[in-house]
Amino acid sequence: MQPTTQPLVTVLTPVYNGEKYLAECIESVLAQTYSNWEYCIINNRSTDRSLEIANSYAARDPRVRVITNVEFVGIIENHNIAFRQVSTESKYCKVLHAPDWLFPDCLTKMVELAEANPSVAIVGAYSLKNDKVICDGLPYPSTVKSGKEICRNTLLGGSSVFGTPTTILFAADVVRCRPDFYNEGNFHADFEACFDVLRDRDFGFVHQVLTYSRVFKGNASEFDKTCLFLPEIETHLKYGPVYLTDDEHKREMERMWAHYYTFLGTSLCRNREKEFWVYHRKALNRLGYSLRHERVAKAVVIKIFDLLLNPLNTALRLAGRIGGRFTYAR
Repeated sequence: MQPTTQPLVTVLTPVYNGEKYLAECIESVLAQTYSNWEYCIINNRSTDRSLEIANSYAARDPRVRVITNVEFVGIIENHNIAFRQVSTESKYCKVLHAPDWLFPDCLTKMVELAEANPSVAIVGAYSLKNDKVICDGLPYPSTVKSGKEICRNTLLGGSSVFGTPTTILFAADVVRCRPDFYNEGNFHADFEACFDVLRDRDFGFVHQVLTYSRVFKGNASEFDKTCLFLPEIETHLKYGPVYLTDDEHKREMERMWAHYYTFLGTSLCRNREKEFWVYHRKALNRLGYSLRHERVAKAVVIKIFDLLLNPLNTALRLAGRIGGRFTYAR
């Protein structure tokens, strides 16, 4: 596409104390081969140099805007504030998390696919997550698939194509038509939003690695270890009836609940802190359920029998943990 015919793309970076990688993130937007973009950085009351770094780039390039929240908000709420900044002239919207970056052809390749296929509302691509390629994508050379088919396959345990918010591009109209694009009660709101958007639109995929997502101790991915399975359960409860048959939905929910209570039983054996259990009680109540202590107890009993009946596996797991700690100490 020639610059004169390129549709406008809004790139959004919600950030809180992201000074370590923010400059690299911004530089990756400036280095895009695609030129018709606007870039909005939403500073969530950072206490480090994030605002200073963002303002320094805004002073150099008029396409870069910086907004600082009046007060500190939660991570999902900050994303919704970001989505409200999408220009009315923008045709596409791209989230880029502060620790991540885009390969130079990212916007060009994603927009080209979307422009060639007007039914597409979400464009994905392979992504490098630390040192691993994620997003199984569509079978090559297929580039477009029905949104309903993608969601159905995902709910039934198929390949993951959504990745992280950094991984995908949205058609801006599906963002603007929702006052709160993300469900602020669901920590995996980005995943849920894809299921909502693809009810009546298609999914596109570029068979290239176009983004890089950084996972490290202390970033949002750490919280995944606390809320494991609950976001998936919420998504299944909400969208299973939309994309699956009654029997399929019932079977998948039974499977999800079984995994969830196994996770809780293991967590009890590991003596998780009080806050962990408070979180799960509140989350379940929000979904209309209560914590079933008998299922947790059953999972604990199964875990104990596993430890007793498989002493070799237990010893190997313990050795692995101890070895890992010594390796880390060095």
